[in-house]
Amino acid sequence: MTHRPEEIDIMSTPTPVFSEASTSRFVRIDTGDQKLQLHYNDVGSGGETVVMLHGAGPGASGWANFNRNIEPLVEAGYRVILLDFPGWSKSDPVVSTGSRSDLNAQALKGMMDAIGLDKAHIIGNSMGAHSAVAFALSNPARTGKLVLMGGGTGGPSQFVPMPTEGLKLIGALYRDPTIENLKRMMNVFVYDPGSLTEELFQARLDNMLARREHLRNFVKSSEVNPKQYPDLGHRLGEIKARTLVIWGRDDRFVPMDVGLRLLWGLPDAELHVFSRCGHWAQWEHAEKFNRMVREFLDD
Repeated sequence: MTHRPEEIDIMSTPTPVFSEASTSRFVRIDTGDQKLQLHYNDVGSGGETVVMLHGAGPGASGWANFNRNIEPLVEAGYRVILLDFPGWSKSDPVVSTGSRSDLNAQALKGMMDAIGLDKAHIIGNSMGAHSAVAFALSNPARTGKLVLMGGGTGGPSQFVPMPTEGLKLIGALYRDPTIENLKRMMNVFVYDPGSLTEELFQARLDNMLARREHLRNFVKSSEVNPKQYPDLGHRLGEIKARTLVIWGRDDRFVPMDVGLRLLWGLPDAELHVFSRCGHWAQWEHAEKFNRMVREFLDD
């Protein structure tokens, strides 16, 4: 059962007006192992749908990750869905004892089934990219085009010792969610930390502390199974979906050579690398990112 408040006609004006609250939806799914309530945002009413999948940082959500990228796609005529994975934001808490990528892929399929969505283009950042690849492998007929940033294989870098500096800082933040640890992580999350505001820091911290069980469960999941995102590099050749890979040259969480593995392994892929860009390409270079994605999806 899905709860969908009355749609707002955001396509009737040149400049769409929407908010996180006005687009908020909940859906219940059954993965086979457990029943979960998931939260998502649903914006626009186009004939084709784009689903955006967030990363694994504490306090992450679909809206927090992609709020700079929604409007251009809605203006282009796409319906945009931002899914909060199990264990993040307003979705139910969960302990992942197996592959988090597969769990998230099951959650995405369950959400699509529940709202009657047969097929979607998928944009994934970091963990969201891992999950998009897992979904594409399990549901090829329901996968449109893919846009992958800062993740996708789960495999290690060949040039940077693992875990990377950024991943260590994420782990520290999950275990000790303070504003100081948040700033340490965010200062290497982007290339130019001067673009980060106190308002952004506080909003992210508030989101983290609002659901402390998510933080505890993430730590517990990592202790039970340290390899939450298995390496799918050997299966990339099975994915037939056209793919746009986008990376930050200065990514200190998932180094750029991992993006090269995607380009090498995916049969129909192209790669764009931003200089002066960290792990958050869709936020740091939003204007060009949005233009590239629209052109890729429209082609």
